[in-house]
Amino acid sequence: MLRSSTLVLLLATVVALSNATAYDGYKIFEVVPRTQEQADFLFELSKNEEFYDFFALKKMPNHVARVMVVPNEEENFLNALASMDLSHRVINENVGRTIEQEFQVNKLLRNLSPSDGKGRLSTDRYYSHGEINAYIDDLASRYPSRVFVKKVGRSYEGRDIKTITITNGDGRSGKNIIFMDGGFHAREWISPAAVLYTIDQLVENFAENADLLLDYDWMILPVVNPDGYEHTQTSTLARIWRKTRQPYKYLGQTCYGADPNRNFDFHWNEEGASSNPCSDTFAGPTAFSEPETMVVRDLMHSLKGRGVMYLTIHSYGNYLLYPWGWTSDLPDTWEDLDEVARAGGDAIYEATGTVYSVGSSTNVLYIAAGASDDYAFYAGFPISITMELPGGGVTGFDPPASSINGFVTETWIGIRAMAKKVVQKYPTVRVSFL
Repeated sequence: MLRSSTLVLLLATVVALSNATAYDGYKIFEVVPRTQEQADFLFELSKNEEFYDFFALKKMPNHVARVMVVPNEEENFLNALASMDLSHRVINENVGRTIEQEFQVNKLLRNLSPSDGKGRLSTDRYYSHGEINAYIDDLASRYPSRVFVKKVGRSYEGRDIKTITITNGDGRSGKNIIFMDGGFHAREWISPAAVLYTIDQLVENFAENADLLLDYDWMILPVVNPDGYEHTQTSTLARIWRKTRQPYKYLGQTCYGADPNRNFDFHWNEEGASSNPCSDTFAGPTAFSEPETMVVRDLMHSLKGRGVMYLTIHSYGNYLLYPWGWTSDLPDTWEDLDEVARAGGDAIYEATGTVYSVGSSTNVLYIAAGASDDYAFYAGFPISITMELPGGGVTGFDPPASSINGFVTETWIGIRAMAKKVVQKYPTVRVSFL
């Protein structure tokens, strides 16, 4: 851990370095619609992505909406709110300066605590994709009978995408599988952090978690979207980037990336997705246009007959969501999905008091067709859950490094409880020989 005197010096340095240009003058507002009409109005407003970036928004009243507004649009925005009798409060006066300060802190923490990929990772800072791959490679070398790393593809920009499979080392084949991933959306740094902590608990704290590996193996993909994730670490302008990085031409300009969580071939490019390459929810020119989503698809199908739970970690919003995301209808087996998700939510609430909303994606949050959790359920995983972690920092997507440990340890409580419920509900069939 860093000494307090070092942190004081670090923060002083950050303030001195902070001369924001990216997002300079942008403000973040919180608005709470009290009627359905007001909620619908905000939802329509959110479609104007050129001027507004809604970080939190539900199509229901009495839920906080958080939006970043382009400076030259602020007057129109405030007039629009007034016309609908919507009150507001400013929660950040200059997003650029705040992001620059956070960016510099993370940069300094990386320099103060370099990682060579050997040994356990701390929860003191965020890690690069290269550091994450080095870490799981090191685990495989230190625990060769229990941990197996495999290169399963390459990103558009050529980064290796790897999975880590964790077992108890008994050599028994044919066990059921929990498939977990993180880092779908580039700006959600806390997602890979939570996945790394899960890996640490299953491998380094094996004795405490042996029950989760007795009859189950875990296959984990720490960063689905490495190009986007790395892009967000290059500058303050890139920090809140969401998509992949494959370029697309549109109306004479180049727009980068697709939303990987709208790119799956199940009700692809329906409601909640966009056909505009410049949109944050661009579904891609075709389903599975992104090499990163093809990797996830192929992994899902490779687990046919063994894959029981698909768990994808996102942020933010305190949600445990299950299919469907393309419609408000519920699957026939929704009660099984709900039982597992509530096991996680209840465990977290009992341990920390943090409340998670549980339900189908469309009914709890909003409609979003072409998502990975819907596809996994369609592909045969009886349990498929998206876990949206709590928000932090100015945008909600940027919890400060000082809060990583609290976030990931709380998240593990929920993950462990859901895994225990899955192991109980869907036991691996043991083959016995006479």
